[in-house]
Order: sequence, then C-alpha cells, then structure tokens
Amino acid sequence: MQLKGIIFDVDGTIADTEEIHRQAFNRAFEEYRLDWRWSVADYERLLLISGGRERLRACLKQDQALAGKISDPADFVKTLHLKKSAHYRALLVAADIDLRPGILRLIREATARNILLGIATSSSRANLETLINNTLGAAPEDLFGMIATGDTVADKKPSPLAYQCALAGLGLAAAGCVAIEDTYNGNQAALGAGLSCLITTHRYTQNNDFSGAALVVNHLGEPDQPFTAANGYRCARRCVDIDLLDEIITCNQRGVSPFIELPEIASG
Repeated sequence: MQLKGIIFDVDGTIADTEEIHRQAFNRAFEEYRLDWRWSVADYERLLLISGGRERLRACLKQDQALAGKISDPADFVKTLHLKKSAHYRALLVAADIDLRPGILRLIREATARNILLGIATSSSRANLETLINNTLGAAPEDLFGMIATGDTVADKKPSPLAYQCALAGLGLAAAGCVAIEDTYNGNQAALGAGLSCLITTHRYTQNNDFSGAALVVNHLGEPDQPFTAANGYRCARRCVDIDLLDEIITCNQRGVSPFIELPEIASG
C-alpha cells in the first residue's frame, strides 16, 4: 500500500455548497442595498478566484462608482464578507445539505485502513465546522488529522501553501498522498504541492481545465450510483475507493497515467 493520506478540499468537494455560497453573497448584497447580484454564470466565472473576500475585492475594483464612495475598502470587504458568511451558515443549516456521493464511504474506508485524512480549504474555520457538524455529526478535528483553512493560510489556491501546510501537519510526503478537488485552482494548488489530484466536478466547475489531474469524475460514486469519468479519461471502476487511490499513487510514482486516454496516432 503506497497511499498514506487523503487531503480533501471542502466546498464543492465534500458537499455541493457552491450554490449556497452564491445565495449567501446575494443576501448580503441585498442587506447592504448594493446594486450587485451574482447569477449562476457570474459565480462560475468568479470561482476562478479563490476566496470570498478576494472575489468581493475583484468586484469592488470593477465597480468604480461604488469604490469611489468607500473610504476604507479593506474594512468594507471584511464587513461584507462576515455578513455573507453568517448568511451562508444559516442557509447551510436550513438546507440540511448532504455529503456528495462517496464521501462518507471513502472517509470510513480510509479510517478503517489507517489512511490519514486532512483538509486544505480556502473557506473559514467557522464555515467548515458548520458543514462538518451538520453532515458528519462531528467536529472536524475528530475526523481530520490536519486542517488548513483560509483563516490560517494567507495565500489562497492556486498557491500550493494550503496543501503544503496540510502535508506538514500530517507528517506525510506528497508522493504518498492524493488530493480530492473540484476546481481549476484546487487542481493547480495540489499539483504545485507535488500531490496526485483526483477531481470531482459539479455544475460550477464541469467546464474547468483540469490538465494534470490523475482522474476527473462527476463524483466519487456509490455501489448503486457509479461515477462517470470525464472526456479524456477512462476507468472501469464504479467507485473511488482506497484501492483506486493507491493505484493512482503507484502509477504516478512510476510515471504512468492509467486513466488518461491518449489520442490515437493515425497510421500511414
């Protein structure tokens, strides 16, 4: 067994929370009477920017009329983001959200087989705790040996820093771990830290560029709900399990990519 650890992203990976985040941003905008409203298309584009405060700063920079009226942009963004986060946690609890397919199964299997678990997220610790408490009925530290959040890591993805911190906290080398992600920036962060990366897409990220990922699927799968591999990938398995992740690690160490479909070379 080459696999020693699994490091999870959170939003969009452990649970399909991105739509709740979008709604929370819009509620905060309404509360502050801002002439902003992020559509699904807007939010898909904004997810290419990691971090809620960073997205707000980008939008404020574009809204010159509003920016000219604000004396302290940093305080404005901080206050607005705190309000958004409060709306998010309230919406999350009310939604009674479920984990994405295969997440609970994989966590249980990893725990049973002594595979270490970590978190690398741009989300806040408070948001993480609300999500884990409401989906897994536990405190995050009871399940994950190392948790790197946006509160503790200054550089957001695609910086590899969150993954580097998670690896250091777990005491593991990148060569023995797999990251599970859902975004372009997350994939880049994991690869930058030297990790193999498995991607689970959703409606906000299904069109992202995931070059370099070991495998791209629509979710981790269940025995009665098999995953579907994205175009350019093939995999005969029905579920992402410890054995599949171990195969990814082993093949990566050998420099081969068993799940990536190579283009056919025309003869003659």
